Amino acid sequence: MPDPKITIGDFNALSTQKLPFAGLMGYRVEDIGYGTARMRLPVEEQHLRPGGTVAGPALMGLADATMYAVVMGMIGPVELAVTTNLTCNFLRRPSMVDIIAEGKILKLGKRLAVGEVSLYSEGDPEPVAHVTATYSIPPDATD
Repeated sequence: MPDPKITIGDFNALSTQKLPFAGLMGYRVEDIGYGTARMRLPVEEQHLRPGGTVAGPALMGLADATMYAVVMGMIGPVELAVTTNLTCNFLRRPSMVDIIAEGKILKLGKRLAVGEVSLYSEGDPEPVAHVTATYSIPPDATD
């Protein structure tokens, strides 16, 4: 397997400079491989919805950020790679612990990347959500 085309440090710098929303949400990168990534959401009160569970937008944002890391791991720091589709299936209520996102590429083409992200409550092997996402890769990124 090839080495990832972006380091965790470079991804964090890109996120901080260009994606301040990720910093506001508190997402943390734990690993980036070539076509894989693992991120964490330390669950805090700001992530909750009525009923005392993690809000769907916080989970979907974590999945989207993880997919961005997956794609960057394969094509490098291409800022204008953007989400074109994201489908989230909420499978069960997450526990009030950190949420772990594990993403992987399913197919990388010249202009589109398709992947999936599974979200887990830390310490629980059963997923709380499953996401599929498609990213558009700008034409000059792979030429």
